[in-house]
Amino acid sequence: MEKNYPSYLNLREEDWKWRLEKALDMLRECKVCPHECGVNRIEDKKGFCKTGRYALVASYFPHRGEEKPIRGRRGSGTVFFSYCNMRCVYCQNYTISQLGEGKELKPEELADVFLYLQRLGCHNINLVSPSHVVPQILEALYLAVKKGLRTPILYNTSSYDSLESLRLLEDVVDIYLADFKYGESEKGEKYSKVKGYYQRALEAIREMHRQVGDLKVDHEGIALRGLLIRHLVLPNNLSNTERVIEDIRSISSNTAVNIMDQYMPYYKAYEYPELSKRISAEEYERALGLARGLRVLLD
Repeated sequence: MEKNYPSYLNLREEDWKWRLEKALDMLRECKVCPHECGVNRIEDKKGFCKTGRYALVASYFPHRGEEKPIRGRRGSGTVFFSYCNMRCVYCQNYTISQLGEGKELKPEELADVFLYLQRLGCHNINLVSPSHVVPQILEALYLAVKKGLRTPILYNTSSYDSLESLRLLEDVVDIYLADFKYGESEKGEKYSKVKGYYQRALEAIREMHRQVGDLKVDHEGIALRGLLIRHLVLPNNLSNTERVIEDIRSISSNTAVNIMDQYMPYYKAYEYPELSKRISAEEYERALGLARGLRVLLD
């Protein structure tokens, strides 16, 4: 572990300053995520993510439905950011990710949200769908740390992330919770409306692992630092689980993985016959078999 924990407590004023300057500069001709829309979000212009100068937040609360190392006994301090830089046709949270349910928060207000979750005793600050609001998160974290934030940061992402943004988070984020949705980009384009998902996600997850390594837990099994990957098994092997698992294994044979069986045909999934049913027990068992040898988390 770092000399101080969470890792951001080791940052000096100048370390925060260059991150904030770089992050805000990325908003001027937006390249915060792989879409690189080029709009001036400082002037509240909006691109693919429909988010301008300030982040929108749908809800925040101690989440007790995450993986055991994340939720622990007191819950994960989850902050659901509105909108998303993906358009998954089966998203169960589509009112937040697609319809933008939520409220705009200035940096001071978002900082207060982080501090509120800390007061509730949450094990971590869990940033859900953060890829399009990394600059806004850094602004708020800087203010929150000044006011006494001492809770580790968890970055909960679809993994359609910019490497430039992720590098601003090095020594800020201690825990990465990363989806690895598809083993081929064609499926990402068809079902999540993004280009190059597979290559982008793989390089992003490799960067996350470079920063924090394999998942480490304390004596109670609560995550302290590291990478945990989620893989949602889709019907008809649309997620190409075999390739995803091979890539995860190439990153580290000690990677913690949650092979998820809870796919449901939400939102627009019924418009795609191949997505319009739940997975079978056989499909899930096959996925678990492919992941044998990795640190598979089973609740």
